[in-house]
Amino acid sequence: MAFLVDHAYLPATLTVGPMTDEQFAEFCAEHPDLWFEMSADGELIVMPPNFTLTGARNNRIGAQLLVWADLDGRGISCDSSAGFVLPSGARRSPDAAWISHKRASSLSEESFNHYWRVSPDFVIELRSSTDRLRVLRNKMTEWIANGTQLGWLIDPETRCVEIYRPGREVEMLTNPIQVEGEAPIDGFVLQLASIWDPMPLR
Repeated sequence: MAFLVDHAYLPATLTVGPMTDEQFAEFCAEHPDLWFEMSADGELIVMPPNFTLTGARNNRIGAQLLVWADLDGRGISCDSSAGFVLPSGARRSPDAAWISHKRASSLSEESFNHYWRVSPDFVIELRSSTDRLRVLRNKMTEWIANGTQLGWLIDPETRCVEIYRPGREVEMLTNPIQVEGEAPIDGFVLQLASIWDPMPLR
C-alpha cells in the first residue's frame, strides 16, 4: 500500500481496511521512515521518527528497565519497537513495557511468534516535542482499559510524570528525581536525572 504524507502533517490518522498481523508488518516494512500504530476502530496512526534527543531519553529509560527486569527475573521488558495487539483490537507500541513471564507463557504459539495479543502489565510513554499531550493521555487510558496495571507518562518538557492505575485518579509528580514502581513492578526505580537532561555537561 503506497501513500505519501508530508512530514509537516504528521502525526496523521488514516482510514484503512482490516489488516492481518502479516499485512501490518509488511506495510510497516514498506515505509521504514515512518512509525505506525492502529486504533481499535481500524484507523492507521502515522507518526514521524523521534527526534534524536527523544531517542536518547528513551534509550536510557529502556536500559534501566531492562537491567532491573533481568535481575528481578519475574518478567520481560520490551523497547519501543515492540508491537502489541490489545483486547480491543488496537495495535500499539509503548516506549517501554514489562510483562510477567506467567502472562507471556500463556500466549498461544502463533501470538508468541508474532505480535503478542495482550496488554503489558506495565508501560511507559515518553512525550516528545511532536506529541500532543491529549493524544498521549488518551493512549494511557487505553492501555489501562485493556488490562495494563500501571502506566507512566513522562513529559521531559515540564518534568512531570503522570501515573495511571485501574480505577484510580491519575497521580501527577512534578520534577521528581525518581519514580518508584509498585505492583506489578514493585522494586523497580526509574532514575530521572538522565531523562530530564541526557547531556548534563552540554
